[in-house]
Amino acid sequence: LGVTALLLIYPKIGITKIVGTDIAHAVPLTLVAGLGHASLGTVDYSLLSVLLIGSIPGIYIGSHLSSKVSEQSVRYVLALILIYVGQKLIFH
Repeated sequence: LGVTALLLIYPKIGITKIVGTDIAHAVPLTLVAGLGHASLGTVDYSLLSVLLIGSIPGIYIGSHLSSKVSEQSVRYVLALILIYVGQKLIFH
């Protein structure tokens, strides 16, 4: 959702830079939130492990691919993902 808002607010900035900036912004925020939840005992570490196993390689691959494909293609894929997630939220 952050990327979508940033694209609307800063339409002249390239999507690769928007995504990178959003991720760089999210890292310290999620670290603080994660530590807070860990201190409350509300973290499922087995689920966290599964999420990280898929997320870390996905982020690495995605960041490299986004610099090799056209900006229009990245926007198209992002739009498809947002449409898919939106319909899942509405219909499930």
